[in-house]
Amino acid sequence: MGIYRLYTGDDGQSHLEELDLASHPLLAAAQDTSHIAFREWPAGHFIDWHPAPRAQYIISLTGEVEVGLGDGTKVIYHPGDARLVEDTTGQGHTTRVIGNEPSIHVVIPLA
Repeated sequence: MGIYRLYTGDDGQSHLEELDLASHPLLAAAQDTSHIAFREWPAGHFIDWHPAPRAQYIISLTGEVEVGLGDGTKVIYHPGDARLVEDTTGQGHTTRVIGNEPSIHVVIPLA
């Protein structure tokens, strides 16, 4: 299980950093949110280049999701992984459900 931050760099590309509670204590602090939603995508579901619609947490519950970055990097998220998605500008990223099972995840928009 990991906690990751997806953000837009000065180059307009999406970048990724791994976070941990020891060096990012604000992750453990209460944060304002407007709602929570569960989303299910079937195996093979693909979303081409897109920025995030808003800053949000996405927590994987089942399945595996591959996120592609502009530099060609592809990162696979597994059940239990949490992503702070903040790449709301620029080229964005791609998203693909890999494997044979659907991806169920929690989406928590930040207020």
